[in-house]
Order: sequence, then structure tokens, then C-alpha cells
Amino acid sequence: MIPYPDRMAEIEQSSAPGSEWWRTAVIYQIYPRSFADANGDGIGDLPGITAHLDALSELGVDAIWLSPFMPSPQKDAGYDVSDYRGVDELFGTLDDFDAMLAAAHARGIRVIVDLVPNHSSDQHRWFQEALKAAPGSRERARYIFRDGKGPGGELPPNNWESVFGGGMWTRVTEPDGTPGQWYLHIFDVSQPDFDWTNEEVREEFRGVLRFWLDRGVDGFRVDVAHGLIKKDGLPDYTPSPDGGSMGGDQDDVPYWGQPGVHDVYRDWHRVLAAYDGDRALCAEAWLPTLEKTALWVRPDEMNQAFNFNYLMTPWDATELRTVIRDSLDAFGAVGAPSTWVLSNHDVVRHASRLALTIDNPQGEGIGPATEPKPDRALGLARARAATTVMLSLPGSAYLYQGEELGLPEAMEIPDEFRQDPSWFRTNGERYGRDGCRVPLPWTAAGPAYGFNDTGASWLPQPAEWAEYARGAEEVSADSTLSLYKTLLRLRAERGLGSGSLVWEDLGADSVAFRRGDLHVAANLGDAPLALPSGASIVVRSGPLDGDVLPPNTAAWYTLAG
Repeated sequence: MIPYPDRMAEIEQSSAPGSEWWRTAVIYQIYPRSFADANGDGIGDLPGITAHLDALSELGVDAIWLSPFMPSPQKDAGYDVSDYRGVDELFGTLDDFDAMLAAAHARGIRVIVDLVPNHSSDQHRWFQEALKAAPGSRERARYIFRDGKGPGGELPPNNWESVFGGGMWTRVTEPDGTPGQWYLHIFDVSQPDFDWTNEEVREEFRGVLRFWLDRGVDGFRVDVAHGLIKKDGLPDYTPSPDGGSMGGDQDDVPYWGQPGVHDVYRDWHRVLAAYDGDRALCAEAWLPTLEKTALWVRPDEMNQAFNFNYLMTPWDATELRTVIRDSLDAFGAVGAPSTWVLSNHDVVRHASRLALTIDNPQGEGIGPATEPKPDRALGLARARAATTVMLSLPGSAYLYQGEELGLPEAMEIPDEFRQDPSWFRTNGERYGRDGCRVPLPWTAAGPAYGFNDTGASWLPQPAEWAEYARGAEEVSADSTLSLYKTLLRLRAERGLGSGSLVWEDLGADSVAFRRGDLHVAANLGDAPLALPSGASIVVRSGPLDGDVLPPNTAAWYTLAG
């Protein structure tokens, strides 16, 4: 018997009904410092984004999501925000943001901005006030300050370990020069966590939401959406040594996924509902099960939650069929679309990850000493096939900049150029996320492959970037860029973001289903897979041999009659 999940061939599964744009949208993630650099300083900026919006319109995306561009000391690439109501001078000005937003809207592209509510920068005005204030003060109550343990309070309040390595607590020096309280930081020491039991914090972020909504943004991607509330009493906790750093494979973590966080998003839902235009909230929530992830997108909370279970699924037909079925069931049960994703700024690019033969926990990264290294050709073939499947599924899909070019992870970054906090806090034991953040190649020749006109680049670009340049791929019918354009055009024409999915059986090593009259098949095995007689190919991820689907290949096709 073929190991298919229950009910695969008998029951149609559908995304929830509704006309809101975010239910079916394809959203393109822009990592601003690595997208396009208009002023030549080596760091991408908002004018650079504006200058390339036509390329995204031609690609066929519905919206863009911008990773943080707000004022920041840049200790964690902008995820350490010092002012939630502005633009960092690295990226431009508020006028530049408004111009970019207007230009995107003029092209029918919506704009989602990144919001980082779990923590601020230690340079945020509030935290600087807290350092100058006394224990028990209003200023300290905005963050999680606690007295230490042991004689004189020299031990941290508990044993929690930071996602970036080292302890999760740092002791401050009080204004009189004596050793003082400790503050909590899930991430870097420069990123103190807010205390979300404090009403002043909640009201501040209502104001932040309205600031950007009033400017016309279409929604927010919420960073570390599962981390805002910590368990009462802050009990000791030791994570599994081989678990992921963000808690997606572990249950009952006292600083991840606590029930009280849902009250925050019900509150935010009401703020967004006061605005016209179906404004959206998308959760970055790493949780152990799809059923728990779906709790974030109940009708009165957020609208989308990244499907990290899908992202982390290995290249295995049984596991992929199961996660698709379970995703449609879990999100459909709460009236939400599944939000499919294969790559982002925090994980190894899927053109490399899908060819890895070693364990690679989230945030670990890969680099020069990684052995065996992923096979580049195999990784690209699997990535193209995986995307061909993903863009046929009902629901919304996220793309990460550069995946439409087939970019692999940049592994050969010299140590002296690395910037991820994980690299430093683990003393070089973890490469971190720099490899997926290298600036994009726009042209095969010229300074910085067209990233700018000066050749400056905040992370070094690999020599092989030239073959992946957008300019080179635009003139090739077989390029990954051409494949993405075709998939996105057909997805829109056929309305594949909504509707039902009917499973089909083409063998144990296949993933196969029907979307109306369109059939989708992927071969995840090692042997060729015969397609049904009379199959007429609509689009394919790689070369076919007649009606035979080679390994690591996917296709959309119709059947005569």
C-alpha cells in the first residue's frame, strides 16, 4: 500500500472562503540592505527598492514585505529598533519611504512592513531611561528587570540561554556605580525584551501601528510573534541540545508561545480593523505543531502565520504530502489560508538546504567548514521543483529575494566579514544567517553585479553570482527567473490561490494532486516517474523525457478529454 496520508484521494480540501487580498497573495520579501543600493555606500536602501519596483511588477508578485528599515544601531541588522516611527539614515528618509509606498501602490503592489515588538535596541529612549531609573520604577517596568539570585544578586534570575548563544540575562550597573538588577534579552545583549504585561507598552505599540497605517501601509509582519509573553515566575528551562533555536520543535517553552500573547493580537486586530483595505498581520511564530500555529490566525487575531513546518520539511514525498494535508486541515479549521514559504532571511536558502545531507538546525547556517557541502546542481533542481509545487497550492505564498534567481547559500564568506550576532556569541561555532543575506546580483558585469555603481557591498558577493544575475536570466527561457515568472502568471490566471485540492496517486515517491483541470506532480524519488497517458505539459521545473518526469522535477499538466 502506498504510504499516503488518510483521505488523500477522496476528499477535497479548500482554503477558507473570502475576498481579502492576503488569502491568496504572493508576497515578496525584501531584505533592504541587500536588495539594491542607490547611493553606493554598499548598503541597500529605499530609493534602491523604488528604482527596481518594475522588476517586481514584471515578476508578478502581489505585495512586498520589507525587513526592518527603522532607526537602529544595526547590532542585529535592524532587528534592534531604537525608534519605531522613523527610517534609519542608512536606508533613507520618511519621504523616501512615502515615495516608495506610492510607487508600489501605483503598480498594484501592496506593502507590508516588519515590526519588532518583542524587544527594542538598548539605545531606545525607553531603555536608556530605565538604566538611569531605580529598581521598581515606571521606566524599568517597561522591560523585564529582575533582582539576581545568590548573595548580592550576582547570579542571573534563571538559567535561560539566549537564542544567539550565552546567557539570556545581563546585569546592569546602577547610576551610583554599584552592581544592580538583571534584564532579559532572548536575543543579543543589545536587545532587551519589553514587558508585555505592562499596559504602557501595549499602548505604545498601538500608536506605532497607527503611525504606519496612517501612512498607508497594507500590513505588518510581526517578528518573534510567539515570544512577547513569558511564563509567570520565569521558571528555569533547559532546551533540547539538538533543537532549533526558535522553539519550533519544542513544547512548553516558558518564553515561546505562551497563551497570553493571543490577547495582544486580538487587540492589534481591532486596531487594524478600524482602517479600510483589509490590512494584514502575519506572524513569525515558530511552534511545534501546525495546530498550535493555527491558533495565531483565528478570525479575531492575525491573518497569516508563516508555515515553518512546511519550510523545514525535508525532500521526502511522504513527509511533504503529510505537511500539505495537515496544513490545509489545521489552517482551514480556523478559517485561515495556509501561508507557504521555502526561504527567508533567517534560514539557509532552499536551493542549498534541500541538498544538505547533514542536520542543519534553524539559525545554524552553513559555511566553508561544512562537510559535505550541498550539491549545487541537485539543490537547484530540487528548489525549482519545490517552488513549482508551492505556487500551485491554495493559500498565500512568500518568496525571499533572490530565490527567483535560484541563488544558493553563500558559504565562502571570510570570517572577517561575518556580521551575524550568532557568529560572535558562539565564538564562531555557528555561521548564522549571513549566507542568505548577501546583496543581490542585478547584472552579470559591472560593480557589485549591479547592486550599485561603486562596487561596495556590506557582505562580499561570490564570484559565481554573475551567472545568477537578473540581467542574464531575463534573456534565458530556461532560467529560474523565467520559471518563476511563468508560475506566477499561470497561478494568477488560473486563480490557484483559492479553491480546492484533490489528491492523486502516482506512486510512493511522488506528490500529486489536481487543482480543477490542472494536475500537479513532483518526483522526489530516484527513479523516473511516468505521467498519465495524454498529459499535456503546462509548465515544468526541468527537462522532461517525453511523458516521464525525472527525479527532482515537477510539472503542471492537463489531460485530454
